[in-house]
Formats: sequence, C-alpha cells, structure tokens
Amino acid sequence: MEDASDYRGWPKAELHLHLEGSVEPETMRELDPSLSADNVRARYRFQGFQGFIDTYKWVVERLRTPGDYACITRALLRRLAAENVRYAEITLSAGVVLWKGQEFAPVYAAVHQAAAGSSIEVHWILDAVRHFGAEHARQVAELAAERVHDGVVAFGIGGDEERGPAVWFREVYGFARGAGLRLTAHAGEGAGPESVWAALEIGAERIGHGIRAVEDAALVAHLRDRGIPLEVCITSNVMTGVVGSPAAHPVRRLYDAGVPITLNTDDPAIFGVTLSGEYALAARQFGFSEAELRGIAENASRYAFRGSAGRSPAAAPWHPVPRP
Repeated sequence: MEDASDYRGWPKAELHLHLEGSVEPETMRELDPSLSADNVRARYRFQGFQGFIDTYKWVVERLRTPGDYACITRALLRRLAAENVRYAEITLSAGVVLWKGQEFAPVYAAVHQAAAGSSIEVHWILDAVRHFGAEHARQVAELAAERVHDGVVAFGIGGDEERGPAVWFREVYGFARGAGLRLTAHAGEGAGPESVWAALEIGAERIGHGIRAVEDAALVAHLRDRGIPLEVCITSNVMTGVVGSPAAHPVRRLYDAGVPITLNTDDPAIFGVTLSGEYALAARQFGFSEAELRGIAENASRYAFRGSAGRSPAAAPWHPVPRP
C-alpha cells in the first residue's frame, strides 16, 4: 500500500495542521483575483526554511478580512472531508493576526462559524510566535482562555526555537494550563533535543515535530516511558531542509524506539501534501506496514486533546520533568 489512494478511505484525525498553510493556489486567487496562476505557483516554490517562512508570510499578508479566514477554513475542511478526516485540531496563528494589527475576535468568530458547517469535528489551537516574546504569548494565551468553552482546545508556541527559548514561557504555560487549555509546542524541529526538554519542562503535553529528540537517548526513553507523542510531519521536514532527504528522516527510528507518533501535513498547500499521501510516504520510504500505520492512525485519536477523539476534556495533570 504505497499510493495515497490506498489510505483515503481510512477514517483519520489530524493534530498538526496550520490553517494559514492550507491555502491552495486556487483559493489564493479567489481571495485576490489580481494574482495570476503563474504568480501564485512561483510564490509557492521555495528553498529551505527561510524560503518557507517567506512564502508563509506572503500568504498571511493576503488574509485581510474575517471573510478571507472563513473562506480558507471552508476550503480546508472540504479537502479534509475528501481525505476522510473525521477530527481535526487546526492551529490558528493568533500571534500573526495580532502582528498584522487585526482584531482577533472577528477573525476567530469567522473561522469558528465556518467550521460549524462541516461534518468534521474541529477544535482550535491558538499559536503564539515564540520569538516575539513572553508578553506577546501572554496575549495569545488570554485570547485562547477566553474561548476555552467556545472551540479552542489548546495553546502553543511556534516560530524560531533559538530566538524564543521555551523558558521564557513558563508562566504563560502555567496560566494557560490553569485556564483549562491543553498545551503543545513546536520543538526539536530546527533546534536540537534541548529544545524538546525545555518544552516539556514548561508543560507541553505534545511536541510539534520533535524529530531531533532522536539525538538524545535519554529523551527518547522519556518520551517512550511517559507516552508523550510527537506530531511528525515528514514532507514538511524535508521541504524546509530540517532533514536532507526523505531517507534521512528519523521517523522510523523514533517509532522503533517506542516513541508515540502521529502523522500530519503541517502546511499542506505550501508543501503540496495530503494526509493520505503522508501515510503512503511512510509505507513507501520507511517500510511501515499496514498494521503499523493503522496503529499510528489510532494514535491521532488517542492523543487528541478534546472531543470524541480525545482522552479527556480536562487538562492533564502536570508535573515537573525530571532530567536524567
């Protein structure tokens, strides 16, 4: 089973999915008819992590109104439904909305209402830009806390791991946890295993990417023994240059070491991927069997934060992470 069509019928959940990275070229042209198809395609071609950031920034700068956000939400959910995704935790970059000087409440109301019309169970993760600092993250956490009973399930941080170390956000994570939010963090993507340890120490329950954990045997054992999942995005890591090639990706080593993993698309339009395609890639490139992939698919439900797919609607108890 090495073709995406082999997995399209499987019921699936996705946990690491950025709304702003899901804007397909045709949707972009719908938002801005002045753009030519060639222009959009050129913008979606990039090299390396900085090239990806430039493309992402180009996209978000063209999301000018709440209606634009609603449009891209509906388009994303149509594609997820075609993939037989039944449950999705979608990350909305609230920090970027604030950075653009937009009012957040109408934007969130637009995406929340758009999602309500879908057959997919949708919950939202509000994401702060970590290199914008702790005060910025606190603003995003407060926005999330205000909506904890209105569709927002979790708070997280993304952005530059080295310019925004996790320790800056200890108090913000404590606030979010106290408000009933679940906690995730991008870590171990561009930076090494120390970044993952730091995210765990401030309370992250899931790790976005986390693949460089493979460089630290004690961390791998900790993730395995505590059942802490990594939200793995294979194609994303290759296209941003985090790993040099698909063959170099450590997903198989992490899985074989017993680390819980889920498969995700991250920014599917920018990377040109689908969730079914990621399952096919895992089978084709890394030899995952059908039984193994069904177990990974089940992980996405097992480690979901809320709703019919999740383990508990309440925030998980948190304890300081002991370092070896």
